[in-house]
Amino acid sequence: MATIEIRRQHALTKDEAKKRAEDLARGMEDKLGIRWRWDGDLIRFDAPGGAAKGTTGLVRVEASAVQVEIDLPFLLKAMKGMVESKVNEKLEAVLSKA
Repeated sequence: MATIEIRRQHALTKDEAKKRAEDLARGMEDKLGIRWRWDGDLIRFDAPGGAAKGTTGLVRVEASAVQVEIDLPFLLKAMKGMVESKVNEKLEAVLSKA
């Protein structure tokens, strides 16, 4: 497994950060076929099929930061850099919106 860990600071309320994290999860559900669920302040996700098949991870929403951890399966290991870049872009866009 290739693991991606990203931590991004934000200036939002925790509730707003959770709302935006959920919006992002819904978008990934539509695009990549991931399944996700809330577990307290965590979104846990996995991809049972599709382009991201075998991927698992979580999004931890804190008062001033969001942390993303993604475990890529062996077949997607070569795409780690691209996936990490896309996640960074999405987090920047989602957490910096006014």
